[in-house]
This record gives sequence, structure tokens and C-alpha cells, in this order.
Amino acid sequence: MNGAETLLRTLLAGGVDTCFMNPGTSEMHFVAALDKVPGMRSVLGLFEGAVTGMADGYGRIAGRPAATLLHLGPGLANGLANLHNARRAGTPLVNVVGDHATGHLQYDAPLASDIAGFARPVSHWVRSAVGADTVGSDTARAISAARSAPGQIATLILPADVAWSESEGPADPLPHHAPATVPTRTIAKVAERLQSAANPAILLRGGALTALGIETAQRVAAATGAVLLADTFAPRQRRGAPFADVRTIPYFAEQILDFLTPFDLLVLVEAKPPVSFFAYPDKASWCVPEGTQLTRLAMEHEDGCAALGELADHLGAKAAAKPVVSPPTYSRDRLDQFSVGAIIGALMPEDCIISEEAATNGLGIALGTQGACPHDYLRLTGGSIGQALPVATGAAIAAPDRKVICTSGDGGAMYTLQALWTQARERLDVTTIIFANRSYAILNVEMQRMGFTDPGPVALSMLDLHDPVIDWCGLAKGMGVEASTATTVAEFESQFQDAMRSRGPRLIEVVV
Repeated sequence: MNGAETLLRTLLAGGVDTCFMNPGTSEMHFVAALDKVPGMRSVLGLFEGAVTGMADGYGRIAGRPAATLLHLGPGLANGLANLHNARRAGTPLVNVVGDHATGHLQYDAPLASDIAGFARPVSHWVRSAVGADTVGSDTARAISAARSAPGQIATLILPADVAWSESEGPADPLPHHAPATVPTRTIAKVAERLQSAANPAILLRGGALTALGIETAQRVAAATGAVLLADTFAPRQRRGAPFADVRTIPYFAEQILDFLTPFDLLVLVEAKPPVSFFAYPDKASWCVPEGTQLTRLAMEHEDGCAALGELADHLGAKAAAKPVVSPPTYSRDRLDQFSVGAIIGALMPEDCIISEEAATNGLGIALGTQGACPHDYLRLTGGSIGQALPVATGAAIAAPDRKVICTSGDGGAMYTLQALWTQARERLDVTTIIFANRSYAILNVEMQRMGFTDPGPVALSMLDLHDPVIDWCGLAKGMGVEASTATTVAEFESQFQDAMRSRGPRLIEVVV
């Protein structure tokens, strides 16, 4: 048994049975081992940024790590953006990166690079397997690190000679750090502050935004009058009519400050205090109002859901009434984010998954689906665009019986459109909606916010996607995905309804 087979068997023993990959020469022994070691689902991606995004989407929905297989430093570098997003999401992920044979590194071959240096900023744990006799234990340690709360990126570097050399066999799984228990004294302190606050709010993230977490938080809210809030870029949130009283913190700094000013207490549950996404001239970066006191119920590595349950019991809180939600209305005369969002909310199936990166069109999607049937909502966590399509792809592999709906701006979708090919190859049930506004619309907003109220033609051309216009139907069909274009409300409603009634990958270009 060689090192590559040992790595595969150790992954499987540790519950990692899916690997997203874009391999090269140094990974050929790993690829060959896939035929010798049954049980690993291997998924090919045509760009490493799509590969790492798929592993992120898989981990968010499955709640356990997938593996990646990337080719040397440049392959890892191509995947860094979505590893950054996955790290911000707290996604468990085992990132395997091939390297030159150890004896070959001395010659400084063209593809030689500082792989560990690339990996460290997006990884919680980095190690190079130095020999075939330790590759099993190294892999077991990587899995343990990835599974440790709240979910971590573990990067294991695999030199080619370690992969092809004889090894002593796989290693047994190691324990990992489960979410820590919140101390009883913290529960009592938070309960006291909630009861004494005039207008408290509770900011939820991580496990606190699961169905159980929100239902428990609703009990606390009913007992204390607290308003429930969700982090702006929560990695996964249970949404729909039963959970519609959870309000999402807005995006821009001044909006956040206005939004939070009425609250005299903000309780953090697996969440950080809100800050501005960017710095702007004459605008705040710290977005907690002076009159709002901060207190923390649970850290990111702690069990916020259980802590909410203990808090509810401490308060003597009973089951809360479910919020009453009216379906959104929209004009049938105008195809925009609000009509699209309302149609999605009306027609999407129960327990579907929404991967949302619609940028300037995201508000309409969020509002239209807020009171819909129960579903999971996956957001752009680290701000690096190009997440939505691959995250949707990985989510569909993690949950093959659930419909996945992906919404993306046209600019962001171009970063990782290769994910469409993987959706077709794997016959995944993903409906992708591209908002084709032919621009980086969010950057037009940001240009104004940075003080450039009258940008010139050269500057504006850097934010424009009209020349040439991107043919999304042509791109999708070229990768095996059925596609259509909607220019009216009626066209989108018909096309989306058809997509919800059928299985398989589908793309709808919405011209707005």
C-alpha cells in the first residue's frame, strides 16, 4: 500500500468520503488510488476556485468536511479566494495539496513554490507529510483539525514521493474538539442583563441560526422582548415563515448604526460585533452605537444553540408564537429583484437551499423568500465574489434530494462559471439565476461612496460589462446546462416554475 492509498483510506475512516479536485502530475498516485480504494466520491472541477467553493458548500450543508485535491502552489493559489470564504464561514475542510517529490525540490523546478506560505493565511492547520510512514497519522490529524469547532481549514501538503512510497497503512480517526459548553455564570449574567435592558437585541450566527437555535432564541425573545438579528454574512441560516422574525443586519456602516441605535443591549451568540465591510472617508468602521452595551452569550467555538436553551430555561421562557407573515406583492409590469424574489418565494419547494450572491439584487431575494416555506440560506461570508455557483454545486452534492437555487450577479458568476460544467457532469439539481445588469453594479455604488460623484469615462468603463455583452445562455449550454433568458415577469415566472418542476441543472438569465 502506498502513501496515496493510505491517505485515502484514512480519509474514509475519518468520515471524509467526498473529494473535489483538479489534479496535476504530482497528484497522479492519488488519482490512481481512487480505483483501488472504493468509497470516495471524486468530483472534478475545471478551476481550483470552483473546487474550493464546492468543498465550502458541501461542508456548510453536510456539517462535516469534504476533501480537496489541488496541484502544487499555483493550483492552491487559484483556490485561495474561496478558501478565504470557507474560513470565514467556519466550514470544515481538508485541503490536500500535492507537491514535488522531496528530492526534486532542490532543483527549483518551474512549479516549485512556497505552498505552506500560500496556505497559512487561509488555513487553521498546515502540515507537510514528510514520509509515507507518517502520512496516515498526518491525515488523521488534518481531519481532527478540520472537524474542531466551529469548523476549520486543514491543509495537508502531499509530496509526490510520499504518495508513491510504501507506507504502513491507514491511521484510525482521532478525537476532535466539539463545541465548548458555555459556563453557567455566563448564562446567569446574560439573563440578568436581558431582563434589565429596555430594548435588547440578540445577534445570531453559526449553530444559533439552525432551526433549533432560532426556535430557542424565539423563546428568549418572547420572555424578554428582545429582537432577533442575523449576522449580515451568516454562512447558513434557517429561514422561511416560522423564522421570519429574525432580521438581518444591513450592509453599509451608516445603515448598521441607524439599525442598531434603538437597542441598548446587543447579545452576541457565536457572532462578532458588527463592523463596516470597508473603510470610507468620514464614515465609521466600528458599527456598535455608543449607547448600545455589548455582552456575549457564546463564542464562535462554543455551543450557542445549547446556551440559548439554557438561557430560555433560566428565564422560564415558554414556546413562542410563530410570526405571521404576508406574502410579498410585486408589480407584474417590471422585472427586477423584487418581482424575481417574490416569484422564487412563491414557487420554491420546501426545504430547498438558496446560495445567494446577487449583490445589488440581493435585497429582493432576501425579502421575497423571508416568509416562504422553510429553507436554508447560504451567504457570501468572506466577501470574495465568485462563491455562489460553486457553493450551490457542493451543497447539491451534500444534499442530493434537495432543490438548490443559486442567485448571482453576472460579474461575480464569471469568476467561477466552470461550476456549471460540474453541475452538468454530476447531474445536480441546481437552478442558477443570473442577474444580468451588464456591470459591476456594486462598484458603481462604492465609487460614489468613496467620494467620486462624477467619474470619467475611463473609470466607468472599468465597471461596465456591455462591450461585449456576456452570452449566459451560450456559456451555460456550452457546458451542458439547459438555459433560457427572461426579459419580462411572465417569462421568468414560467421559466422558474418549469425549473422547479423538473430535475437537473438549469440556468435562467434575468435581464435587469
